[in-house]
Amino acid sequence: MTLYGGFLIAYIVLSVVAVVLYFPRLIGFLCAFKKPPYRRAKEKRKIGIVIPARNESGVIGDLFASIRRQDYDGPFDVNVIVKDENDPTVRIAEEMGARVLVVPEQTCKGDVLDAFFHSLTPEELASYDAFVIVDADGVLSPSYMRELNNALEWEEYDIFLTRKYMKNCLGDRTKRTVFSNNSALTWAMLDDLGNRWRIEKDIPLALTGQGMMIRRSLVEKIGGWPYRSLTEDYELRLDSLLKGFKSFYYPYAVLYTEEAVGHRDNYNRRLRWLTGYVQCDEKYKKRIQEQAKLRGKMNKAERECLYGVYPLAMFAAVTIVTMLAGCALAVFYATQGATELWVKSLIFLVGMPFGIMYLLLFTYSTLAMIASREAFEVISVGERIAMLFFSPFYLLEYLPIFIQSRIRAKKHSRLAWEQSERQHYESAADEAEKASAALEKPDDDAAPEKQSA
Repeated sequence: MTLYGGFLIAYIVLSVVAVVLYFPRLIGFLCAFKKPPYRRAKEKRKIGIVIPARNESGVIGDLFASIRRQDYDGPFDVNVIVKDENDPTVRIAEEMGARVLVVPEQTCKGDVLDAFFHSLTPEELASYDAFVIVDADGVLSPSYMRELNNALEWEEYDIFLTRKYMKNCLGDRTKRTVFSNNSALTWAMLDDLGNRWRIEKDIPLALTGQGMMIRRSLVEKIGGWPYRSLTEDYELRLDSLLKGFKSFYYPYAVLYTEEAVGHRDNYNRRLRWLTGYVQCDEKYKKRIQEQAKLRGKMNKAERECLYGVYPLAMFAAVTIVTMLAGCALAVFYATQGATELWVKSLIFLVGMPFGIMYLLLFTYSTLAMIASREAFEVISVGERIAMLFFSPFYLLEYLPIFIQSRIRAKKHSRLAWEQSERQHYESAADEAEKASAALEKPDDDAAPEKQSA
């Protein structure tokens, strides 16, 4: 057997193994196309909006405008945390009637949240039912707080994720690029193609801090906010495996989040996230494995959180190695005058593996767009087509980002908690109110009490 034949067989066999191992998750994508359950609240609960807002005076006005448009007539208040008492954000927040807390020693989002929760007296904390974390560059749909109150009807859950649409869609065309559009598509991948399936399997969700609501009882259990990594939301997910916290994805509460427009800013944000994932893995994964060992076996939630991406990593590694081998063999066979073998090496060891990976990633992106189609209907058909064809390259860029994050973690390098470049919008809150008319409407008759989101 030639080297060409050996690599081709190895690629086929290992790729098939990866697909078989990942097949249950492929079936799980179907959950994205089921009607999410819906309940109407029986009472009006008090919810605190918590906004980390260091130097965010340029964008927080749109968020406040959207808060004023809320149709929830129950109790809620706004809490803004800044780093410097001279930050112009303070004046804007006070004019809004928000409570302002200055935390000069903050170095990460975890510092901000922990300082806020500890600033509350026991009586103040007890007056709340839940808190929702919203970044200062976000914009809320008019029904956001009302739907959060509805979500709290699922009393067995501690953590709630809400649906994220792209704020860039609320501005003109210059606010969007293929990078911002694909960044927004990531939310559909995580939530619709991922978290809806996790709910059915009773697995902790892939959490994101933007638009995450937590019950007051959870704050009391964990004693504030003890998470200090670059990805405090992922840290909470892993801690949920150890402490039994349950999470729920509720797509009827919609907020708009700003996505990075430029490639460099977009790349740095993802590098920061993946570096945070590595930090959390080093801190929690051994403890989760030890917990499973004491029990005598690993449950499905632990397997998915610890090893869920392994089949994908295996397929990506096999594809890359095969392509590199194909390039090397093509050069080798060309120098030997073996025309047929160098042509086959290029076609079947380079072109075919790349084509299969590209097609699979394109299909995955298309499913995500369909599952969250309302989020992208407001952009042009041309933008959507460009986004889908570029998406495989955007996803493949996670490979060098992952490698770089591992190197940083090994060297114990620390990425600073940096702000992304902000875009300026004339009336994002107005546009969000108009867009809310096109959002998916709940259907009480089609929404069973069983949680099958």
